[in-house]
Amino acid sequence: MDVKKFLDTIGADFYTGVPDSQLKPLINYLMGTYGIDPKHHIIAANEGNCTALAAGYYLATGKIPVVYMQNSGEGNIINPVASLLNDKVYAIPTVFVIGWRGEPGLHDEPQHVYQGEVTMTLLEDMGIKAFAIGKDTTDEEVEKVMEDYRKVLEKGKDVAFVVRKGALSTDVDAKYENSNKMIREDIIKHIVKASGEDPIISTTGKASRELFEIREANQQSHKHDFLTVGSMGHASSIALGVSLNKESKVWCIDGDGAVLMHMGAMAVIGANKPNNLVHIVINNGAHETVGGMPTVASQIDFVEISKACGYPNAVCVDNFEDLDKELNNAKERHELSFIEVKCSIGARDDLGRPTTTALENKLNFMEYLNAIE
Repeated sequence: MDVKKFLDTIGADFYTGVPDSQLKPLINYLMGTYGIDPKHHIIAANEGNCTALAAGYYLATGKIPVVYMQNSGEGNIINPVASLLNDKVYAIPTVFVIGWRGEPGLHDEPQHVYQGEVTMTLLEDMGIKAFAIGKDTTDEEVEKVMEDYRKVLEKGKDVAFVVRKGALSTDVDAKYENSNKMIREDIIKHIVKASGEDPIISTTGKASRELFEIREANQQSHKHDFLTVGSMGHASSIALGVSLNKESKVWCIDGDGAVLMHMGAMAVIGANKPNNLVHIVINNGAHETVGGMPTVASQIDFVEISKACGYPNAVCVDNFEDLDKELNNAKERHELSFIEVKCSIGARDDLGRPTTTALENKLNFMEYLNAIE
């Protein structure tokens, strides 16, 4: 279905969400039409954030907002849907557009499998009436569904369109780039070299895929690495849990979109100040794994934020000479360290995926941790 026709059928004037590869045509269209516009389109930090933002829009205007997300974000919206939007509370009508990763019967990555199985069930449990759009869904079908949805929305209830793979299309081809020169995969190669035999916890998306392939190319064991293939925004908290229970240096490879998604974790890390944790944020200002759409990371100062959260050491680098120096400093010091690395947008076209299962990764990593101090 053409995105413009789909959005015209919904008839909304404000959109907010977290990017998803399944919804790339939708978001490219919104970026091409509005860009980032406070009155019409905002890319939020996480799905709960955009749900609350949508509620504020409705309270101020009386108009129905649209919230878009990957189905993995359903967990983040349960609280605001149940205790804010629900018709037994404030009765704030909202249209959700949800990319269906891990749809039963279709191959997908392990982090999407269970989420895909429970996608429709979770919506039903939250009292959200849902309709799945596929490649064969006609414009007339969507118009009929939206006609029925308007009656539901008038009662202060929420509705959802669940978007199957390839269901939406657009001629708009948005291009996302920045002026940074460092390439993420090369940055991770330098981190691997500096970390030696220390454990690494890497964030979801291409960073973990690149870390896996670097180990393969180096003919190194994968036992040192915990690849956080799902749970976006939680890698640093996993690293905190490991670092508080091990004496070894622990390295966290994070991303700007992931940090923004659950930035409260930095305050907890700073308050606990593990002297063996190195928190590295590779910042390209983009949700690159799902298409390159912008985050707000280019407009904020992670170094000052980390200092305010209690990190005693925090720096930002944009070249490999400074990166190597700061990695070595972090390796040698016995204090919590934060390193922001400015990074370009982009990855190899032939970038692969881990060939081990998530369970194998966990067991190998735990066995390794059990063998070190």
